[in-house]
Amino acid sequence: MQTTDGRPLLLAVVGPTATGKSALALSVATQVGGEIINCDSTAVYRGFDIGTDKVPRSQRCGIPHHLIDVAEPTEVYSAARYSRDAAQVVREVTARGCLPVVVGGTGLYYRALTRGLFPGPGRDPALRARLSRVARRRGVETLHRLLRRHDPESAQRIQPRDEKRLIRALEVYLLTGRPLTDHFASTRSPIADYAVVTVGLQLAGNELEARIVRRVDQQFADGLLDEIRGLLVAGVPPDVGPFGGLVYRQALEHLRGVRDEAATRELIVRGNRRYARRQLIWFRKEPNLQWLRAPGERLATCEAVRRLLETSCRSS
Repeated sequence: MQTTDGRPLLLAVVGPTATGKSALALSVATQVGGEIINCDSTAVYRGFDIGTDKVPRSQRCGIPHHLIDVAEPTEVYSAARYSRDAAQVVREVTARGCLPVVVGGTGLYYRALTRGLFPGPGRDPALRARLSRVARRRGVETLHRLLRRHDPESAQRIQPRDEKRLIRALEVYLLTGRPLTDHFASTRSPIADYAVVTVGLQLAGNELEARIVRRVDQQFADGLLDEIRGLLVAGVPPDVGPFGGLVYRQALEHLRGVRDEAATRELIVRGNRRYARRQLIWFRKEPNLQWLRAPGERLATCEAVRRLLETSCRSS
């Protein structure tokens, strides 16, 4: 698919967690001949399936899914790497005559692909070690408060206990004197020649709350705790990046005896609610995003997206 001036088309489906993004992307890809490209920062890791709600292979309707299970849990998979990998896949999908459908809720990955990601200063081991010591002695939340003072926009999108990303954001600020978000403004997308149609899904608070509760219950029913036990038995260290993410962090604490299962489920639900708010704040700041206030599973939602694509094809 392309516009009348010859630009190839790309569809992105973004928005808060539990809004039905994967279902919508799969429906659209099935109807228009698309291939799906993951835009979730934890789904890139092998073995982390249930807590990231990866669509099982048996439910993918034969649609290729890319950038899922492409990294070992011990690897560092950055937004910069995602931008490079995703841009390459996008062009390969287009070359096959299919529509690239990017789907996920990791705002930084989406921005890195569609707006670019600045190279940034190299890692400073001494500075990182100093920030890590602060986190150990005074708590990771101290880093978040420090980031909020110097780069409030980054602090909104980074979870208060995401030590790795907090350290990187602070490192950029301390080495350059400019917040991470300032650097983003002066970058160029690796797919700047594409016409990007971005759809954001948004639901009313009570509806989203109910969906989040159902999702968390389903994750436990599907064997989330057994998945984590299996990863640990297989030798995956408990301090790797994916275990620090939402769902896995709280569930791992439960297995260590920090709290019972009921309290853990409630904690994950609350974390998902906060995360959904941060995602909404992030994506509302992205340009040219078209919001649909309906879940992705509805046929009418898919039809609305198809109409947007048809309109874009006629645009120049």
